[in-house]
Amino acid sequence: MDAAFYINLGIYILFIIILCVGFHKVKLFESEITDAKTRFSIIIPFRNEAENLPQLLQSLALIDYPIHLFELCFVNDASKDRSVEIINNFKKECALNISITNNQRSTQSPKKDAITTAINQSNFEWIVTTDADCLLPTNWLSILNSFILSNEVDFIASAVAYRTNTSFFENFQALDFLSLQAITIGAFGIDKAFMCNGANLAYKRLVFKEINGFEGNSNMASGDDVFLLQKVIQQKKFNVNYLKSKAHIVETFPVNNLKDLFSQRIRWASKTKAYRGYFPKFLALSVFLVNLSLVISLPFLAFGILKIETIIFIWIGKLLIDALPLYQTAQFMRQTQAFKYYALSAIIYPFFVVISALTSFFKTFEWKERTFNN
Repeated sequence: MDAAFYINLGIYILFIIILCVGFHKVKLFESEITDAKTRFSIIIPFRNEAENLPQLLQSLALIDYPIHLFELCFVNDASKDRSVEIINNFKKECALNISITNNQRSTQSPKKDAITTAINQSNFEWIVTTDADCLLPTNWLSILNSFILSNEVDFIASAVAYRTNTSFFENFQALDFLSLQAITIGAFGIDKAFMCNGANLAYKRLVFKEINGFEGNSNMASGDDVFLLQKVIQQKKFNVNYLKSKAHIVETFPVNNLKDLFSQRIRWASKTKAYRGYFPKFLALSVFLVNLSLVISLPFLAFGILKIETIIFIWIGKLLIDALPLYQTAQFMRQTQAFKYYALSAIIYPFFVVISALTSFFKTFEWKERTFNN
């Protein structure tokens, strides 16, 4: 029995090493001064985001890109608060090209419907998506423009980070989110990309049209980012890249309570069932099994099934190996302060992963005050 636990950890360590190598293969992009030429349609779906919109709008107002080269396409997904009023007031006070459209529902996914609605009514060649609860860097579009003009690209994924305070709960989420970013970048580096984040995503309008948008996965409420990426890769004729730049990181915020955290992670975990290809499926399985092994190691010790040396080894081994991708990603995203909470987070994390993964198969999740089935 002990040997099975060692083998399980060994396979997991192999995956981590591969992803760390992939992370370093994705080179930092040093943006050169480039004439602004690319035209962007920025799509921002929103539902009851009155609390978050002022911060987003303030960051949009500070974007250093010619205003005639981008438009802001807000999509109202049946908001019941002051969201529309806040955007309209902002529109009156600035010179930005802003439109507000009501979501045209046609599938089981409000988010995908909102993006499709906006794309159908937008005007420019490049689609850029973000969320209403985000903060955008000032040179967000100028770096994206420089990357597009410097490379032959059709689809661009970029980094998203949590803006946190000093609480353990928020930094636990930040560390968990860093692990997802580490996997994302590492997978791009070894040409096995399968994840991205719709809060910082760009692609050509023609690509979206050619692959028929979200057709084929509209039955799932979430996944407007990862399933689109997988469809683009499946075509094998588009150039998919990761823009790795410290000045191009979009910030968002962790959730406020444990219930929302589990609901969010259940929503994210539910997408793994639809991953294409062996690599993401085996990686997800390895992550689950190694965390499950830690959870069951304690009762196995009590019943004399495992040796104490085995339990100590697998717990310390996972804690040390996880620190490698997490720390290199935290350095890139300037979030090394979260590592003050790493040891305690590493003890709690296996239980969190196992509970989230198992409940994702049976439990519905709440998202934007709606309930969805997995």
